[in-house]
Amino acid sequence: MKHRLTVAQAVVRFLANQLTERDGIRQRAVAGFLGIFGHGNVAGIGQALLQAQRTGQAASGRAEMPYILARNEQAMVHTAVGYARMRNRLSAMACTASIGPGSTNMLTGAALATVNRIPVLLLPSDVFATRVATPVLQELEDSRFGDVSVNDAFRPLSKYFDRVWRPEQLPQALLGAMRVLTDPVETGAVTICLPQDVQAEAYEYPDELFAQRVWHVARAVPDPLAVEAAAAVIRGAKRPLIVAGGGVIYSEASGQLDRFARETGIPVADTQAGKGALSWDHPNAVGGLGATGSPVANRLAGHADVVLGVGTRYSDFTTASRTAFRHPQVRFVNLNVASFDAGKLSALPLVADARAGLAALRPALHGRRFTGDFHDDVAAWNATVDRAYRKRSGELPTQAEVIGVVNDACGARDVVVQAAGSLPGDLQRLWRAGDPKQYHVEYGYSCMGFEIAGALGIKLADPSREVYALVGDGSYLMMAQEIVTAIAEGVKLIVVVVQNHGFASIGALSEQVGSQRFGTSYRFKNAQTGDYDGPLLPVDLALNAESLGAAVIRCRTAADLAEGLKRAREADHLTVVHVETDPLATGPGSDSWWDVPVAEVATLHSTRHARAGYLEGKRDQRHHLRPGGQA
Repeated sequence: MKHRLTVAQAVVRFLANQLTERDGIRQRAVAGFLGIFGHGNVAGIGQALLQAQRTGQAASGRAEMPYILARNEQAMVHTAVGYARMRNRLSAMACTASIGPGSTNMLTGAALATVNRIPVLLLPSDVFATRVATPVLQELEDSRFGDVSVNDAFRPLSKYFDRVWRPEQLPQALLGAMRVLTDPVETGAVTICLPQDVQAEAYEYPDELFAQRVWHVARAVPDPLAVEAAAAVIRGAKRPLIVAGGGVIYSEASGQLDRFARETGIPVADTQAGKGALSWDHPNAVGGLGATGSPVANRLAGHADVVLGVGTRYSDFTTASRTAFRHPQVRFVNLNVASFDAGKLSALPLVADARAGLAALRPALHGRRFTGDFHDDVAAWNATVDRAYRKRSGELPTQAEVIGVVNDACGARDVVVQAAGSLPGDLQRLWRAGDPKQYHVEYGYSCMGFEIAGALGIKLADPSREVYALVGDGSYLMMAQEIVTAIAEGVKLIVVVVQNHGFASIGALSEQVGSQRFGTSYRFKNAQTGDYDGPLLPVDLALNAESLGAAVIRCRTAADLAEGLKRAREADHLTVVHVETDPLATGPGSDSWWDVPVAEVATLHSTRHARAGYLEGKRDQRHHLRPGGQA
């Protein structure tokens, strides 16, 4: 039997019948669409989604393929990323946009998804396949190529890319997209470009295309010889350390990591993506590692002779730009589902799902227990965090205080969302995560503006959790439109706007590299000098949020903030809690380093001084070229 459908109708019907399955649990592979309609997709995907909604509601009372109207194309990809990450990459969302700027607005979101290895399906509209009216509105003309469009910019940002020039090409494109969306190794942004005329073109599609498909997400098990080799290296260690990355959370391996750490006694540090893999008060937890980590974890890393990385890609923040691991004979064992990551730092690779790998490695280490002297250091660090959380009388709250108040307001299952500025560093050091899904800091791409949009996706993925979007004024000004989307959809969020009148993170970094915080404050420009050192700009972000339809609570003190969060939690609608903080107050540091180049020559004394400090830090950088190999 065949179905005569437009390409767009076939896309929607196909996606509605795709499921994923892991450990016997099934869920929709594509839970719904986010989109903004324009002339490139309104007659194609727009019509198909309307038809699916009307048909589905008539048959079952609910839409066959749910649709959410977004306000910004980049933001809707962030929403899809938040959703998929919360679902441990087992369920994704599709994003549809019009031709030209609507589609290219999704490029930043595509980069973010692929960098973070999060599945999202992008359906940018494209030029007319027939080319009869070329050049059409918003078409990029290239004198060298007749078949190029702006959507070719998605190629390097996507883990899978295709363009459907003819309706009969659609089945292969859709099946290829699903293969990558459900692949725990190769997943990321998946892009299928849909020419606007082809979207509306009809074709006789076989019934088999729309049969329900279940995509099994397997748990890759490690090779037994690799387990033996890894166990031998770890057994021979004197001061081992575990680095828990995002793979622990995506594979739902927290239980296995807990048991592994307790039985072996090995301390566990975490990355930004892995924070919460173990509860902050776990006896083996030593906090974040690297440039934004805790001094305790960084001291342990400096002395570790064997490092077991579990589900981490070892970003420069995690390795402190290759200065964190200083033992002259340090060896790495990397348990990772991706062989690309498993081989980093000249490691002995253990290619497997994190949960399956830990389950295999634990009995291989039976009877080997390490005793460490890190518990007193952890207790001292916790006391330091307690002090950072306390009020400084007579001044604006510090950012550390704000984090402490929000942390106290959160229940064990609530989620904090952040992405950019100085907050990610303070959060990794200071936040006390009690649940694997409580901490959602997008720090692979660290995209300003992710917070509110990402929080929307997280809440859609798990409405039972309160979701706190913790956003600085810089990020808020980049992208706050999804407040409107959340209100329209009846999605409750708690948005905490931290106002410090500038780019606090880059201001501090500018000072560190000798650039004197130039161009990092939200102030009037001095006409004589060109510096932004005039009075503060009269920007009222609370009033802006109110104009978007949000309920707003203004706070001046930490006590005000605590009360405001209590009211926001009790409310049944989106609430923005606005608080001003001291932009120059800093919290406790990480005792670590990050490689940010400083000008080699300069007339400014501040820059020359910073260059000397930079060269001192560079001396500790290592390539880690020690052969991994067999034990």
